Amino acid sequence: MFTKSYIMRSTQRHEPRARSRAPGLRCAIWATLLAGSLAAQESAPTPRVAESQPVASRAESAPATRKSVDIALQTTNLRDARAAMGKWIETQQIISKERKDWSQGKEILSSRVDVVKQESLTLEAKIKQAEAQAAEAAQKKADLVLENEKLKQQAASLAVTVAVMEGDVRALLKRAPEFIQTRLKPLTQRIPEDPKNTKVSIAERFQNVLGILNDLNKANNEITVNFEVRNMSDGKPSEVRVVYVGLAQAYYLSAKGEAGVGRPGADGWVWEPANTIAEKVRLALDVISGKQKPAFVPLPVKIS
Repeated sequence: MFTKSYIMRSTQRHEPRARSRAPGLRCAIWATLLAGSLAAQESAPTPRVAESQPVASRAESAPATRKSVDIALQTTNLRDARAAMGKWIETQQIISKERKDWSQGKEILSSRVDVVKQESLTLEAKIKQAEAQAAEAAQKKADLVLENEKLKQQAASLAVTVAVMEGDVRALLKRAPEFIQTRLKPLTQRIPEDPKNTKVSIAERFQNVLGILNDLNKANNEITVNFEVRNMSDGKPSEVRVVYVGLAQAYYLSAKGEAGVGRPGADGWVWEPANTIAEKVRLALDVISGKQKPAFVPLPVKIS
């Protein structure tokens, strides 16, 4: 009873202070008090009762026996309390360790969550950027499609234009001298027979037409001497020297002194004999070849 009341008084005396402390400190205080009480009880002498005592002595020793029983019960209770306290302290230690582990795990998980959130924000920014780029690319594609349609229309118009120019060039080539037609043959062969079904690009066709026109324009601004074969008045062919004044007039002179005049026609050049201008043609040929000094040589010209 002393031990129990001492524990209760000690507990009541330390209770206000224990409440203000941590659970672990309070448990340590209780464990210390219980251990001290238990040690005091275990060191106390236990009265022994003789088996051959008389009835009067047994009656006198009854209070002592009950006291021994109470002490034994208290001792058993203290042992159970100590065991329970040990389990409780062990449980508190486990709980403390679990809380510590949980706290550390929480910090790790929080760090991972922050990293994932940052990655999520970065991905969202990249997605928005990609969407903006996709929208820009779609707009550029729409603009390119529209521009492509315009270019197709322009290409169709240019195809019609170059086909007309190729027809005009063919007509001009028929009126060009034979030696010029021979010189331009590599270019004239590139003109497609069917403008609607050709693999030659429009740019190449324009370049070809311009090349032919440039050569024709150059020949039209020059005086050219060429050796050709013409039929004479007796019907026999003979080699003659021909003076081409551009692409509009030409004069020839044979070795026998026969002369003639040539002019372009719809189906080629038309040649006419003109022996009356033989000396003038000879003089013009000598001036061109450098045998005579430069001079004005009057020759007949027909403009149609």
